[in-house]
This record gives sequence, structure tokens and C-alpha cells, in this order.
Amino acid sequence: MWLCWPAARGQDYPRRTGSVLTCEHLPRRMEIASRIRIGTAGWSYKDWDGILYPPEVTRKKVHPVEFMARFFDVIEINTSFYGHIRPELGRFWARKAAAVNPDFLFTAKLHRSFTHSPLAVTEPTSAASIRPNDEDERLAREGLESLASEGKLGALLIQFPVSFKNTSLNREYLEQLLRQFIEYPRVVEVRHESWDNPETIAEFMRQNVGFCNIDQPQLGRSLAPTEHVTSSIGYVRLHGRNYAQWFDSDNRDDRYNYLYKLQELQKWKEKIEAISQRAAGSTYVIANNHFQAKAAVNALELRHLLYGKKVLAPESLVRHYPELREMVEIEEDGRSYSLLG
Repeated sequence: MWLCWPAARGQDYPRRTGSVLTCEHLPRRMEIASRIRIGTAGWSYKDWDGILYPPEVTRKKVHPVEFMARFFDVIEINTSFYGHIRPELGRFWARKAAAVNPDFLFTAKLHRSFTHSPLAVTEPTSAASIRPNDEDERLAREGLESLASEGKLGALLIQFPVSFKNTSLNREYLEQLLRQFIEYPRVVEVRHESWDNPETIAEFMRQNVGFCNIDQPQLGRSLAPTEHVTSSIGYVRLHGRNYAQWFDSDNRDDRYNYLYKLQELQKWKEKIEAISQRAAGSTYVIANNHFQAKAAVNALELRHLLYGKKVLAPESLVRHYPELREMVEIEEDGRSYSLLG
């Protein structure tokens, strides 16, 4: 019970330096890379129009999920944090993605009623201030089931804010919440450093719950980058490092205005490989620095670093971020997509 707690080298993947080594360990690396799924947090951002999305998407002739499934093998559903997934929409998204990429999966964020105080912007979140009700559970479960029934739910992400600290009351609440959604593959994101200890890791392993490894600005007692594996699932979220605007409540989108440098991604590539080596199932890598589609840029760069070859990218994105050219094969705008649904 948590209540008792105290408070390889072979061929290196091509980089901009152009280094080329031997390829004797390439099959092993490719096996690891094949278990790594990389994508973005969400897809519905107005500032992606004309940068990531070509006219056929912005004019709603092609659904964004259908478009994204061409280039990525996972999307983390972000809207489920703000409003419960409508079952008909969940099934629609699943079928749209599968029509383009049968191997595609979603992860989904649990609704904020389970993880945040209703006044989280102005007051700390703790078990005493979180107030989900029976209707929240019913609606959350219906939405998750619409994806799971289509075989498209890779994981349920349970994300807490940095104010949710490692206390006996919060541990008790989290244990109850994990039991509540035990039928789904669960991953917990905590952002306060008090959770990064052997007791937490051991308890997550006992409950077969994934630990979300995050990259975020190191402010106060924010959790530093980790590479924990506590279940069959590996999980990484890259939030960016916009220190200046991370706590700017006037324009919350600005906090995600950050483009990772290749050397920063290279360090995460090594962590991701280490995580995937220890995770029996998939490792999900989600770029959340969504401002002006920078998440898509960094996700493609990570795919290139991990797979060791050029990856497919949309022409519209490469026009706005020409530094991608040496790492991608360009798919021209105007390609014909399915119109399922």
C-alpha cells in the first residue's frame, strides 16, 4: 500500500555530422526502433493550417487524422483532457487512421476532472481538490471503449500537474484511480520531483502502470528527465523548454513555442532506445511542443534519428522548415487520400 511510503554501438543513425560507422548491430537496433511509436499530442490546432496541413485538410476534404496517419504511427488524443470523447467520434477517428495506416494507434489523456482541481490555474491540485463524479467516469469509459473496441487504444495517459505532490493522501487517491481504470493500459505522468524515487518505481511496477518520462523546463522542483520503465509500456512526452513563458497564464499556447535542437533530440534518442530495450511492448514518444507544428518537425527528426533513414514528410511542412530536407522524403501536396466516413 502506498500509504506506508516516506515522503550499444554499431551503426549510429545518420546525423547532420554525416558520421557513418559499421552496421553489425543494425538488425538489433531496427528491432528496437520497430517497437517505438512517435507522434504528436493532438492534431487540432489552427496554427497548423498552411504549415503542416495542406489546402485539402484545411478545406476539410481530408480529415487531419487521416493526413497524420501517413507520417506517424501514433497520436496522443489531447481533446479528451478537456472534453470526453464522444463514442461515435472515437470510432470515426480509429477507422480514418486505419484506412491509411492499419498499424496506427492512439493514446488518450484521461479527462481533467480526474487529475486536476477545477481551479487548477489558481490553486494547487491534490486529492482534496480533485472532484470527478459518476457521470465523468461513465463518459470517460464510453469514449475510451470506442477506441479500444476498434483495437486502436495503445494507452491511457493519466496526467497530473506539478502541484500534485507525493503525499500520503495523493498516493491513496492515485491508487484508487488506477484501480478504477484497470482494464486499460495505464501510464501516469507526474511533474513534481517528489515522485522520482525507488518507492514510486516499485509501486508502479507492482501495479503494472507505466511511468511517463518527460522533458520540461527545470523550474523549482519540476521533475527532471528520466528513463523509467515500470510496465510493458514505455512512454515519453516532450513538452519543450520555453522557460520564459512556461507559467504564462495569459497565453497558454505560447508555453509550447519551442523547437528542439538536433543535439537535444540526440540525447533523448539515446534515452528512448534505452527505454525501448527494457519495455516488452511499445514505447510511445509524444511531442507536445505544438506551436506552429514544431511538434511534427521534432517528431519527424526523431523518427529519422531512430530509424536511421529518411522518413516521409509532407511538402507543406518542409517548405516552412527547410532544415528537414536532408532527413526526409517529401510527399507532395495534393496526394489522393481515402474518403472513408
